[in-house]
Amino acid sequence: MASFDFSSLRLIDLSQPALYISAAAIAFNPLFWNIVARQEYNNKLLTKLFGGRSQTACYALAATIFSLGLLRDFLYERALRSQPSYPLLDTPEVKWLAYGLVASGNILVLSSTWQLGITGTFLGDYFGILMDSIVTGFPFNITDAPMYNGSTCSFLGTALYFGKPAGILLTAWVFIVYQIALSYENPFTAGIYAKRDRERAAGKIEGKKSQ
Repeated sequence: MASFDFSSLRLIDLSQPALYISAAAIAFNPLFWNIVARQEYNNKLLTKLFGGRSQTACYALAATIFSLGLLRDFLYERALRSQPSYPLLDTPEVKWLAYGLVASGNILVLSSTWQLGITGTFLGDYFGILMDSIVTGFPFNITDAPMYNGSTCSFLGTALYFGKPAGILLTAWVFIVYQIALSYENPFTAGIYAKRDRERAAGKIEGKKSQ
């Protein structure tokens, strides 16, 4: 049986521009929607652009984020195709693991969107469109960030399916970027709802005083 020299393989081709373009797109998306959403919360930027219609503005942002996500995924796949494959990842077991990760990721993302709705998923709380109560059902009973974790699973599954170590590296970058985004988003969102609760409590107190 002929032997194969694995030491001659390059795991990642750092000379490929597509790798850096994909990494930039991964970082750009959450940066974009956080900046735009905070501008909306503080200055009503999008609501003003849409003539005071906050619901319409939120849907427009949702469409923009979704489109940017499609572009990011396209650039990621292009980056993988320009990278070397690793033979040890080209096995049936790895392929089945890849299928499972992609399926799990999509389940987390789709079920999260189903639970939250479009405005709940796409930063409606920054537009003043708040949920009545915290969603605790699936998938939020297994992870507090199903959109981000589901997306990360899909990235990793795609990398394993194509047998690309560069995809695993980009997936690690996805995870880091999303963790940074969550460190900003979670406290800010919690502050929005805390303010709503304080206003409700103040309204109840005022109502009792007027009786």
